[in-house]
Amino acid sequence: MLQSRALVIALILLLSTTLPEVQSKSLFEKETRRDLLAIPEAIASYIYEAVNKVSTKVSQFFLDTVQSPTVVAARQRVVKEATKFSIMLEQLIEKMKNLWYTRILGY
Repeated sequence: MLQSRALVIALILLLSTTLPEVQSKSLFEKETRRDLLAIPEAIASYIYEAVNKVSTKVSQFFLDTVQSPTVVAARQRVVKEATKFSIMLEQLIEKMKNLWYTRILGY
């Protein structure tokens, strides 16, 4: 029993020191919702860095492909639609919070 407790404590300490960027953020914060738009860019960056370590020719092909006009136009379209969706989500959350405070809590 004592060993398992020590193991759990060691695991908690290890995870808290190795994953400091994992913090609980509320989805009701506007900054957090806008940060979610950066996730695909971060994933693409990690993939590029991993491929670049293995083969520079393949990573250069990826870079050329990402910078092609067709892909750039598609990315701009996705960003535009994601921004619209994010704004609509913000409005929906504000309406839900307003409904919660006025109808349910009676403020």
